[in-house]
Amino acid sequence: EVQLVESGGGLVQAGGSLRLSCTASGFIFNDYAIGWFRQAPGKDREPVSCISSDGESYYADSVKGRFTISSRNFKNTVYLQMNSLKPEDTAVYFCAADPDERYPLCRINEYVNWGQGTQVTVFS
Repeated sequence: EVQLVESGGGLVQAGGSLRLSCTASGFIFNDYAIGWFRQAPGKDREPVSCISSDGESYYADSVKGRFTISSRNFKNTVYLQMNSLKPEDTAVYFCAADPDERYPLCRINEYVNWGQGTQVTVFS
């Protein structure tokens, strides 16, 4: 059974940092693209950052230069380091897996396995 579990969310002041973790099980981690997506109240879910099995990455314009995605394949874990957080980053953050690793990365409809999400709240 494919499982993705997010952790690391929380409450942080604007300008602060958080690191989210996504730990996967039940599939060959190295063969998948893994992505981070977020959904704010009243808004559609949107891509944040994705990484392919060979390390190619994608970032949404709104997070470029502030967020960094990385993976530790031997730990089946993908991280999202979030720096210089802003109130508009407040959302539930989900990690998801694309078993076919299609390009371009981060097309949300290609991601078929999803975690339960972790809340990130940034206050000013």
